[in-house]
Parts: sequence; structure tokens; C-alpha cells
Amino acid sequence: MNRKLKTRANRPILLALMLMPFMMSKQVQAADNLNFIGNLVAVPCTLRPGDDAVTLDMSEISTHYLYANSRTIGKQFNIHLEGCDTSIADSVTTTFSGTPSPALPGLLALDGSSVAEGIALGIETSANLPLPLNTPSEAHTLIDGNNIIAFKAYVRGEPQAIVDKSIRAGVFTAVSTFKLDYP
Repeated sequence: MNRKLKTRANRPILLALMLMPFMMSKQVQAADNLNFIGNLVAVPCTLRPGDDAVTLDMSEISTHYLYANSRTIGKQFNIHLEGCDTSIADSVTTTFSGTPSPALPGLLALDGSSVAEGIALGIETSANLPLPLNTPSEAHTLIDGNNIIAFKAYVRGEPQAIVDKSIRAGVFTAVSTFKLDYP
């Protein structure tokens, strides 16, 4: 009887000793549960740091100027491409997207936080050719090394707001996203 008690008393200790290597192991084998996928591409140019979030200050614009001229003179902004390799691609197109103006199709509507009303923002090429939203620009020929693609932005009064003289003055913002395509 005494012998049986000793055997039963030793079983938990023996089981603990057998499981100890597993409990002290720092590595635990588990099923694969993390997969990595991707697509490595050869890009002909890189965007200059800071050009991924361009802010263009349109300055102060007089409502009287818009009533008389319907739009402002374009204000230039540039997209800088660095380290271009023409063996990968020799041209690039740029497409601007954003919320379109209901009154001026192809132009950018103001954000809802804007105080100003009755205007929209347009984008044009450096040669003053309109570049409507969601329309690719003409191809810009690349050279090896650094390239600058120039555009202009302008403010246009909505036709009915000009007729009614109802353009509302105030601060305005609008946001557009540009996409570069290497055809």
C-alpha cells in the first residue's frame, strides 16, 4: 500500500519533468500564417521628395477681377522627376483627378470647408492648353536624369455666379491627386 502511494505521488512530478523542455522552449512550431506578396517593377523616374504633396497658394483674388475676366492668369507649379532612365520609358503623361465642379465640368470643385463660393479651379499645361480632370496630358518627353513637368492652376468664376454677381469671397481649398503614367 505504501508503494502505490509513492507511485501515484511521483506521477505529477514525472509528467512535469517530461513536459518541462516544451514549456521552457522559446520557439513554438505553428502553422504558416504570414504570407508576403508583391510586384517588383522597374520605374523610370522617382518623384522628388516633397512633390508628393504640393501646396499651391493662389494668393488673394478679387471678385471684381473674376467678374471682369471670368478667370485668373494661371499660376505655375512643377512636378520634379529625378533619376529618369529613358531605357525604361522615354515619356510620361500626367492625369489630375478630384471632385469635379458641377457648374464647370473638367474643373475642380472647392472642398466643403471652403467659405468662398461660385468658383472652381482649373489646370492647364505650360502652353495654356486646358487639362480637364481625369484626362491624361499629352506625353512629356523624358531625358536621362532630372526632369521638370510644368503646369498652371487658375481660378474660374462659375458662369451663373458671374452673371448674378454672386461669387462669395472667402478662403477656399481644393484637393487634386495626380497620377504619372509611363506609356
